Amino acid sequence: MPVFFPAIFSQFHKLLTKEEGKMPEDRPQQVAGPSDHQAGVTSPQTSDYYLVSENLPARFNHPGCFRGYRTKESHPLYRTANQSYGSRAPTVHEMPTTFNTIPHHFSSQLATCGMYRNNSFNTVLEKSSVTGPDNLISFYNRFNFHPSYNVSQPSICK
Repeated sequence: MPVFFPAIFSQFHKLLTKEEGKMPEDRPQQVAGPSDHQAGVTSPQTSDYYLVSENLPARFNHPGCFRGYRTKESHPLYRTANQSYGSRAPTVHEMPTTFNTIPHHFSSQLATCGMYRNNSFNTVLEKSSVTGPDNLISFYNRFNFHPSYNVSQPSICK
């Protein structure tokens, strides 16, 4: 006999009584359009099922406002698991219940000043990692590069 935790059982009981005995997977997934929100059609909210924080943005409390999910089925031969998972609209059970902001001092400074750019003059000779550190590979003699593999001489032959 399986052991049910009281919190999980009470949430499951709430779901069954709230949705006329349907499991969350059995409910049809509908994506609300802009006219549905204006007409007063209510989609399930995250706060109806879970305890959410006060600073939760509206987009996380109303998962029906997310758009852009495909309606056209792709060919089963070329369908991937990510495509089938990503084609479904999110439900209230997949939405976050808290929203923690992070400071954006670095991004605001980057937006005003720009990325760091090194304008110094590069005087380092490029060394080959193939033939050793003391051998310079000649880049202007592309067809006759075999002397480059001789470690005891420079790559430029006379």
